[in-house]
Amino acid sequence: MDINCEWAGTAPSYRVFVNDELFAERTFIWHEQYLAEMLQISAEPGVYHVRVETILDDIQNSTQFDIKNYQIEYGPAQWISDGILEIKNES
Repeated sequence: MDINCEWAGTAPSYRVFVNDELFAERTFIWHEQYLAEMLQISAEPGVYHVRVETILDDIQNSTQFDIKNYQIEYGPAQWISDGILEIKNES
């Protein structure tokens, strides 16, 4: 998935969760670029919720991350919709 953010001042940070498990925490330091976030998930077949949450260090910060281009690089899985991943049996 591609993550983008327009920001000024202090670089914003975000966390990526799969269901309620923290998979990544990053500070978005880039301008006019996006980050291709890759998640390596080894899990039982089922439906998983992937979400990106802004870490608000300052209550005044209204930074929003733009998430798009969900894709599967390898394995028996598919994106059902934005943020909803289905892992299937390998057979």
